[in-house]
Amino acid sequence: MQRQRILIVGGGFAGLACARRLERRLRPDEAELTLVTPDSYQLYLPLLPQVAAGVVTPQSVAVSLRRLLRRTRVLPGSAVGIDPEAKICVVRKITDEVANEPYDLIVLTPGSVTRTFDIPGLAEQARGMKTLAEAAYVRDHVIAQLDLASAATDPAERVSRLRFVVVGGGYAGTETAACLQRITSAAARRYPRLDPGLIQWHLVDVADRLMPELGDRLGRRALEVLRGRGIDVSLGASVVRVDAETVTLTDGRELGCRTLIWTAGVAASPLVAGLGADTRAGRLAVTPELTVPGLDGVFALGDAAAVPDLSKPQADAICPPTAQHAGRQGKVAADNLVATVRGYALTPYRHRDLGLVVDLGGADAVSKPLGIELSGAAAQLVTQLPPDGPAHHGRPEPRAGELDPERDRRGRLRAHRIPGPADRHPAGLRAHRHLPVGRGGAHTSGRSGCTDRLLTGFGGRQGRSSGEDHPAVHPREDRPCRS
Repeated sequence: MQRQRILIVGGGFAGLACARRLERRLRPDEAELTLVTPDSYQLYLPLLPQVAAGVVTPQSVAVSLRRLLRRTRVLPGSAVGIDPEAKICVVRKITDEVANEPYDLIVLTPGSVTRTFDIPGLAEQARGMKTLAEAAYVRDHVIAQLDLASAATDPAERVSRLRFVVVGGGYAGTETAACLQRITSAAARRYPRLDPGLIQWHLVDVADRLMPELGDRLGRRALEVLRGRGIDVSLGASVVRVDAETVTLTDGRELGCRTLIWTAGVAASPLVAGLGADTRAGRLAVTPELTVPGLDGVFALGDAAAVPDLSKPQADAICPPTAQHAGRQGKVAADNLVATVRGYALTPYRHRDLGLVVDLGGADAVSKPLGIELSGAAAQLVTQLPPDGPAHHGRPEPRAGELDPERDRRGRLRAHRIPGPADRHPAGLRAHRHLPVGRGGAHTSGRSGCTDRLLTGFGGRQGRSSGEDHPAVHPREDRPCRS
């Protein structure tokens, strides 16, 4: 039997889970495995707000692919086009060279991109929260605003620098606002010239409630926690215009601010549109077996695919684009690839929802493990359980004294020293357009530039990294997953 060439596009949750399972289940003489990804590490996206807040280090949310994949060929680059008839994937390498990569079977997990809409000034002024470089940039930018506000002589400038606006009331936006509000409140003690009461955080979302997936009760509880900390939560509102010093909302308010963090949704990778296949809400329509109808040998999963949710009674229900689903779909896709190679029947993707957790910082959290609604200390305990991602949980949150911005800049996070595109182009989301965003990130034309510095010292035995006092980031199976 001829060896099958299996090409996996994207090294996020779905792509990595698929590659690892294929290595275990297929013999070397059965298939040649290739993974196309612009980065040499997997990034645990759900913890980027905690990276921005300094709760965890960048090393705690990135894991070297070389530590996890033993015989998969890793091709550093991005898929920019696919010819399903010729079974050729066009890859732009990180050196900008373009190469044609042939395949027999292909798995598409290119992830998602930040959805920005056509709002004047948004692309130039907003900061995203989809990459490690962006999280580090946001962290450094927020601390810089405290520095500049402390030195400002104009009261209006001081107020605008101390106002921070987060758009998006989903998991990412809620955690970003909650975690960064805590860091600014704690760091304000280091600025005797600043009135802590001037620090204002705004969370804006067009929906009428926060995180509707968690249900009314937990959504209201999260809202109470945020407002109890002084965060202004504006529901049913959105942004209509942005400039360097003002954010204008649909309710007519003009907020003078120098910081806008955009987490208002994602869109499927542009790679999806070039296939000519059917889509649902911009995502590839696939069968329950994760195959793309009409395209021979093409599987799709993760954020880029509209996977039928067989656990729901509705016939048109699809799985949400979460890390929990992506990792599990990767394993099912691998099993179906093995079945294809060996001539067996394919298995549909079915799942049991393990629930969701949202860290609101400190002792505050809301979670819904296995359908049980929790808040406060009990929910915070759930957030400490290792999920289907890096084993960072269980690390204590830094004490207030550790949030000294000078110490953070010189040592623990070093956000401004990470040589990535987000640092070279601080203009906003437009500059981040070619960053590796989403769980797969394989559609992008560049890489974050963080790899060498962030992964220095990774090695040694599984479970610890050499030279670093933090847990190794080794995906765990069958645990509640953050999304």
